[in-house]
Amino acid sequence: MINRRQFLGRVAALGGSYVLSACGGASDFGAGDSATAKAAAKAAAASANGTTIPPANSIIDNQGAVWTLVGGSVYKDGVKANNNYNVSMVLWYGGSVYHQGTGGQFYGWNGTTWIACNDPRLGGTSADGTTIPSASYIIDKLGNVWTVVNGVIYRNNNTVGNTYNVSLLLWYGGKIWHRGTGGQFYVFTDAGTWLPCNDPRIVSAATAGTFYGINGHYDYRYTPDQIVSIMKRMGCSTYRVGCIDDPVSLGAVVELAKTFQAAGLKLFVLINFGIHESAGVMFSSESAAYNRTRAGAATIAAALAPWGVTMYECGNELTRESEIILDQTNAGSKAVDFNNANWPIMRGAMRGMIDGVKSVQPTAKCGVNFCVADVGASDALWDGMQPDGTGGYPKVRWDMTTWHNYEVYGDIFNVGTDGAGPGFDLPGYCKARYGVPFLITEWNTGPESTQAYRANYISTQFANYYRARKTKNIQSVMYYVLDSGDTTYGLMIDGTLVTQPYNAFTAFVAGNPDV
Repeated sequence: MINRRQFLGRVAALGGSYVLSACGGASDFGAGDSATAKAAAKAAAASANGTTIPPANSIIDNQGAVWTLVGGSVYKDGVKANNNYNVSMVLWYGGSVYHQGTGGQFYGWNGTTWIACNDPRLGGTSADGTTIPSASYIIDKLGNVWTVVNGVIYRNNNTVGNTYNVSLLLWYGGKIWHRGTGGQFYVFTDAGTWLPCNDPRIVSAATAGTFYGINGHYDYRYTPDQIVSIMKRMGCSTYRVGCIDDPVSLGAVVELAKTFQAAGLKLFVLINFGIHESAGVMFSSESAAYNRTRAGAATIAAALAPWGVTMYECGNELTRESEIILDQTNAGSKAVDFNNANWPIMRGAMRGMIDGVKSVQPTAKCGVNFCVADVGASDALWDGMQPDGTGGYPKVRWDMTTWHNYEVYGDIFNVGTDGAGPGFDLPGYCKARYGVPFLITEWNTGPESTQAYRANYISTQFANYYRARKTKNIQSVMYYVLDSGDTTYGLMIDGTLVTQPYNAFTAFVAGNPDV
């Protein structure tokens, strides 16, 4: 049972939508002084938990107020309790008063009015993994009640999209999934649509050998040999570094690739093209973005392929460009969070980079990175959709799903949706939707954190990521960054260790082998 403050806060946030089944909270009666004999006597005289009218004639609450049902309306101490009518039942449950209308809808009394909610006797959010069958209903984190009747899915007694022949309804990882009699799974999205996917419960282990990674920059003052030496001391296998097709950045990354190949380490190359053809000027069209980035990516792949580079990330946080995300505070869980007019330019840039790499290295692995809870963007790109819901556009398909997960974004295994709504398991969702390995290519806490806090965060997050690598196909987690030039993010400054974060990092790696 949630308390009154939680209840009122959720009502304010959700408006007229359904809230958790315990929406009535602690009622309006006031906390009072539970130590006084008078309050104790009133509480002792209260009706038994679960009492209903009918068959009872009245209900006595914890403050001694008498509730009755007369002519289909609820009365408190003989006065009609706000606006209510056609009431079929009054319920005293968990210290709150509820009523049920003849249509079946429940309402909880918040002290001044009635708020729509579930029957509180149903309980709270269903346990993760609950299915219909064998359960008769599922309650999600918003308190919605899901049922299946004659193969059709209902939410709060209303059909949800066009479903039929449903053989299984599943609550898993903060999402609702269903399976048809043909075996195909679908997931319900924040946009209110069902998208095809795999069974999210299938365990998928990542390939060993690339789990521990770190970010760097091509213009570090460290030599390639020094970076290799640092990587080996830290126990890292994968180094993420960005470049474009200019001689300076590409030349530096080629030298790194040569040294990494000889040392048996992995270079993960960020192809750092975006949606702009020059500073502040976007490409004029999808084709212009595609052609430029395809040519540039082909040049990069041609230079790096001889030196063993096989993994590329195509673009950096493009969904978070100001021309793409409509509101930076949105989590990105719905396609409508993004700019419909500028969307094709981003799509063209991503497609161009992937196709450019593949034109040189057909077997190379390409990823596209996202931030926060950007599944609205990733789903739309994957399915060839525009933010306005229209389809039939070129699909962006990647070999690796890559994501950034800074502390401010939230727990990636329970990341909040728009409006800081209830969280869901993002890597689990992506595993089921796209069926490719998942890489966290940047992660850290904020730049303002103390070194002690950062060290603890590193240990905690590593443990969370490490546990998931054998079940959610998390192939690599790449800390940001090796050297930031100060103590905001890096583990060292010009070769001098930032002791607490560095020690936390290396201690976890040493104690948890990537096997």
